[in-house]
Amino acid sequence: MHWLIRSIALQSDPAPHPPRPPEPNRICGTAPVRALFQRRPQQVLRLFYTAEKRRLAGPLCAQLARSRRPYREVPAEELARIAGTQHHGGICAIAVAHFASPLAGPGLPAGLLAAPLLPVLDGIGNPHNLGAIARSAAFFGCRALLLSADRRQADLSDAAFRTAEGGLEQLEVWRARDLPALLRGMRGSLLTVAAVAAGGAPPAALPRDRPIALVLGNEEHGLPPATLEACEARLTLPGSGLVESLNVAAAAAVLFHALGGAA
Repeated sequence: MHWLIRSIALQSDPAPHPPRPPEPNRICGTAPVRALFQRRPQQVLRLFYTAEKRRLAGPLCAQLARSRRPYREVPAEELARIAGTQHHGGICAIAVAHFASPLAGPGLPAGLLAAPLLPVLDGIGNPHNLGAIARSAAFFGCRALLLSADRRQADLSDAAFRTAEGGLEQLEVWRARDLPALLRGMRGSLLTVAAVAAGGAPPAALPRDRPIALVLGNEEHGLPPATLEACEARLTLPGSGLVESLNVAAAAAVLFHALGGAA
């Protein structure tokens, strides 16, 4: 009897719901929206803008009209509600959710080797830092950005796109399942360098015979021991000593310049 009751109960249970698709990205600001339309216009779902941005939005609206996708001029208060932030810059594009692409195997995609400098982020959880680093990386000519699988590591998000000012659209963004193993496999192709607060070599001391993979970590805890051990060299940005260190995004920009990222 108990078996029969349980069997009936199981039969009456509703089927499990399929996982919900991720929410679309809300890309805000003049530069991020322009870069989005330049790099992946097919992923733009709709566009909202204020009267002040009508001139900028005109060509973008015409592009959306050709593909029969909606756009609308709205008051600033409504745009803030749509964008989820007061810092919308007068324009917001709703786009297909975009995340870092997982690396499928041990081989490196061409984008990871296409420039003299590859930024690698391990445990940087603040999306504004991620966006600021991406902005500097694109400014200095990097082609890709590599993220670790650390649970603290931020992925692409509305805040990251907004802070990057279009930089994330210019970079291939990848996620490594096992970053220490990948760093060890890079040896020979890239010089793997861990940025540390103290005890590393100055930028000028690094050899320049290979492209550099610069690994940046969490400001509070630094890089995990396994990541540090997988790197061939350690790098420290020398300062006055009046403060301990720079914010990771500020340090990244200085290091990108020092290592010749725009070369």
